[in-house]
Amino acid sequence: MNQGEVLLPLMRSLNRELGEAISFHIREGNVRICLYRISSTYNIGPQVRVGDIQSLERGAGGRVLLAFSGQTGEPYDTVRRCYYYMSSGERDPETAGISVPVFGEDRKLIGALGIVGPVNRVDIHYMKRSKAACSLRRPGNRGSRRRP
Repeated sequence: MNQGEVLLPLMRSLNRELGEAISFHIREGNVRICLYRISSTYNIGPQVRVGDIQSLERGAGGRVLLAFSGQTGEPYDTVRRCYYYMSSGERDPETAGISVPVFGEDRKLIGALGIVGPVNRVDIHYMKRSKAACSLRRPGNRGSRRRP
C-alpha cells in the first residue's frame, strides 16, 4: 500500500470535519515539498498547491520535519517531546497551522501532516482541537496516549 492510499482518506476526513486546508509535506534536502493537499472548504484560505516548495525554517510543517530529522535546540526539542508544532504568522502573517509528524512502519519519519488556515479562523483553541483530531486518527491508535 502506498502512502497516498493511507493519507488521502485521513486528509479528506479531517477536511470534512474541520473545513480547513490539509497538507502533507516531505523533506527534500533543505526544503519541504507539498506532496498531497486537500483545499479548504472556505473561499478564503492559504494558497499552497501540490508540488510547491517551502522553507523548512518557517511554518509548522517545516518545524516538524526539522525536529524529527535531528535538529537540536528550541523549538525542536519541544516538538519531539509533544509530537506537534503550532504556528501563527510564522510563514505568512495571515496564516496559522498545526502539524504532526507521520512515521512509516519502521518508525522512520516520512513527512508532516498539517492543518492550515487564516489566522482569523485558526486560533490557539482551534489548533488544540485539531491536534486532538489528528492524534485520534493515528493508525494503530486504540485510545492509548503512548507516543510512537
